[in-house]
Amino acid sequence: MKFLAIGALLLSTVSALATEHIIKGAQIIPASDKAGLKKIGAHGHHKHHDRRTVTIRSSKSDTDDISDDFLWGIKAANHGGRLLLQKGKTYVIGKKLDLSFLDDIEVQLEGEVKFTDDIDYWQANHFYYSFQRSITFWVWGGQDIKIFGKGTLNGNGQEWYNAFAGMEILDPDNVFYRPVLFVTDNATRVSVEGITQLNSPCWTNFFVRTKDVSFDDVYINSFSTNASALPKNTDGFDSFNVDGLRVTNTRVDVGDDCFAPKPNTTNIFVQNLWCNNTHGVSMGSIGQYPGVEDIIEHAWIENVTLVNGQNGVRLKAWAGPDVGFGRINNITYKDVRVENTDSPIVLDQCYFNIDAATCAEYPSSVNFTNINFENIYGTSSGKNGKVVADLTCSPNSVCTDIHLSDIDITSPAGGPPIVTCDGIDGDVGVECQSSSA
Repeated sequence: MKFLAIGALLLSTVSALATEHIIKGAQIIPASDKAGLKKIGAHGHHKHHDRRTVTIRSSKSDTDDISDDFLWGIKAANHGGRLLLQKGKTYVIGKKLDLSFLDDIEVQLEGEVKFTDDIDYWQANHFYYSFQRSITFWVWGGQDIKIFGKGTLNGNGQEWYNAFAGMEILDPDNVFYRPVLFVTDNATRVSVEGITQLNSPCWTNFFVRTKDVSFDDVYINSFSTNASALPKNTDGFDSFNVDGLRVTNTRVDVGDDCFAPKPNTTNIFVQNLWCNNTHGVSMGSIGQYPGVEDIIEHAWIENVTLVNGQNGVRLKAWAGPDVGFGRINNITYKDVRVENTDSPIVLDQCYFNIDAATCAEYPSSVNFTNINFENIYGTSSGKNGKVVADLTCSPNSVCTDIHLSDIDITSPAGGPPIVTCDGIDGDVGVECQSSSA
């Protein structure tokens, strides 16, 4: 009884403080007000219990920045409440936001959160990560963070696509940084459900120092209205130092990696993922930075559809002078359908754009072990002729326990389909030949 009383006092204190400092156009509705919650669209969700619910004013135009209101709403909903972003309304964010303090909060996104496309502002005001020189509009951190609804998180990327045309993210001379749409850092138990993520300027999701993040029933789409400035590097999912990454029942159409955990990501589960116009479901890249050990380990990828893409299922590690080392271990791809895909199955230890001579002189030091490809079927695009799988291991790396079973991929170039293997230890389970044959 004593603990219940303390909890009730804490809740009333939080509500009182929030009400005392309430801002124009905002309201706070207690969890007990069922009629009030229902009126604003925050009551009756079968997966989400009623909570103290906060609403804020919406934007009147694309230049009406409500960043301060949003931050107030997040703080008012923190510690057991919910911020509701209402259906049919747009909330424009034009300032960088530090949301690293979250604890037991829900954000119900039914409307649209839209970032300004003020490139000069965001290039000067952002959160920076040295890994591949990534920046973001905002950072979400803390614990027990839930985002759900039928609304849209809009990166407003067209101006970024136009400005970045002809550049490369991994060019060492590149200083044009583009924001990632959604970033978690130092976060535990994050879930995102039901929303759409639209037109991120760069990667769509980047999880950093995060434990147990899950996405379910999410649609990720990046497209350009300018044929000469297509979206670039708009990956669906990227991660760095993450334990526990789960993606289910999700659709991705982005023009780059559909799903690509990066260094030190472990315990990965993917099920019912659809990828159109992507670079595939990849592990990596890893081994980029000199002297640094990178690991990707324990991944189960099941029931995936990959259509109209550059790659299907892929593992990628850096080669060349001054790179790192590590391992990709215990990875299973199972029940994967590919259609019109250039390279359906790829082990690539000569990433990124390393020519054959350099790769031979400075081979990768990332080991690939315990890799399983089970029931991979469909059609390639024919771009690589009859080759439907290319498994290439560097001379000084270990590539062992690589197994392919129930592989049924045809090519419009004719048959029989070809699997190439170089530097693989042991029998891979299917007939394969050297790429030099």
